[in-house]
Amino acid sequence: MRLNDWQRELESYLLNDDPQAMQALLPELRDGPTLSGAGGLGIYHNAYRARLLETLRGDYPTVHAWLGDAEFDALMHAYLRAHPPRHYSLRWLGEQLPGFVDRHLIAEQAAPLAELARLEWAFTLAFDAADAEPLSLQQIAALPAEQWPTLQVSGHPSLQRLPCRYNSLAQWRAVKAATDFPASQALAAEELCLVWRQDLVCRYRALASDETGALQAMLAGATFGELCASLAAHGEQAPALAAGWLKQWLQDGLLVTSRAPAPG
Repeated sequence: MRLNDWQRELESYLLNDDPQAMQALLPELRDGPTLSGAGGLGIYHNAYRARLLETLRGDYPTVHAWLGDAEFDALMHAYLRAHPPRHYSLRWLGEQLPGFVDRHLIAEQAAPLAELARLEWAFTLAFDAADAEPLSLQQIAALPAEQWPTLQVSGHPSLQRLPCRYNSLAQWRAVKAATDFPASQALAAEELCLVWRQDLVCRYRALASDETGALQAMLAGATFGELCASLAAHGEQAPALAAGWLKQWLQDGLLVTSRAPAPG
């Protein structure tokens, strides 16, 4: 058997659920003094599958806590059949899990579990995202007053925005704090959960609806002046409200660039 053929057969064998499915490889195996070639390959098969499950448990500890060992492992085996590893790094092994949960389970089960999986994957993406120096409050405060209306900002590369309709964040916090795991519940109103990295630590915050709209608008390119105008219902408090949100975003390290074109 040529090397390329051997590699393809070995890959197919390792990704197969059945550790006995090695017929094409058997003629190439040599027995050792205490272990047959087939026995050794079977051990390698089991160890490889165990490593994949270990990685997925590490990426999705809250999903694991919700489902328990047996149901989690069953779901992950189904996931691996549909999405076998395609990258040399196991860091990307669980990338497709949220979408798989949406397709694999009935809607009532899938919606909260897929949301929870997306939240956990957001922490992974935030931690591994490119680095950038966040904007400081001092940098923004130094802008001339005439440039404030045209001020624009962009999000930090690590910033992840996740709409939440269930108490996924409470479940994630319970697992981190090793407290009782709460049952899944729908929220009274949808929240936007932010996940980002600051000083090599992943941070998170849930936003109320007004702040959600403001942040989403500015990250989409709205100017500070446009933000203030959109808050007209708040009357004279609109600029102070917008400035307070901007200050919070800067203190959190959510923003990395600003653009303040010259007037006219």
